[in-house]
Formats: sequence, C-alpha cells, structure tokens
Amino acid sequence: MAMGDIEIRDDRAAGRLEAVADGEVVGRIEYFPLDAPERALVPVHTIVEPAHEGKGIAGSLARELYAVAARESSVVAPLCPYVVKWAERHPDEAPAAGPELIRAAEEWLAAHPERF
Repeated sequence: MAMGDIEIRDDRAAGRLEAVADGEVVGRIEYFPLDAPERALVPVHTIVEPAHEGKGIAGSLARELYAVAARESSVVAPLCPYVVKWAERHPDEAPAAGPELIRAAEEWLAAHPERF
C-alpha cells in the first residue's frame, strides 16, 4: 500500500507493519499473530518517528493492519491504545474483537513480555 511517498509493508517474521519513506522506516505497528480462540492480529505498539508525526502515518498503518487481517480472514484484537482509539473512530473499517479474544491476547502478551 502506498500513501503519497509512504509505502506500507508487512514484516510478519518480525511482527511489524512498517511505513517506509525514501527507504527509511518512519513508523510501525508492532504486533503478534494469535491462533486461538480465533485467528487474530494483535497490535501492541504504534510508533511514528518524531519528524514524521502529524502526517497521518499512524492512521494509515492502523487502516492497513485491518485490511491485512480482512484479507487473511482474521480479526484485529487491539491492545495498542492508539489502534483502540482509531478503531472506535472507524467502526466501518475496524470490526470490534470480542472480549474473549481480547482476554486471550492479553494473556499471551503477559506470558511473553520479552517480545515487546
């Protein structure tokens, strides 16, 4: 996905959705995949480099994360406060995850603190 001169790429192995401008990563959402109770992508942190804040990069990353999940027949179970707020503002693009799924994501994160 491209936004102006920003390219968004999914580095699944590293658990990052990255926004790239001129070959430099200017923002990212750090996430992990979850398989149970259903397939989900779980964003934990959204980071935009200070020089690139205010350009809509974080919102573009959130939108693309939901698009990736939809293409994979997964859901997004956001633990990242930014993604939670973005989803509340864009309910048409960001289907809500159920409480059981959010609880499972929180339990996974608590069991793997070294990941984030």
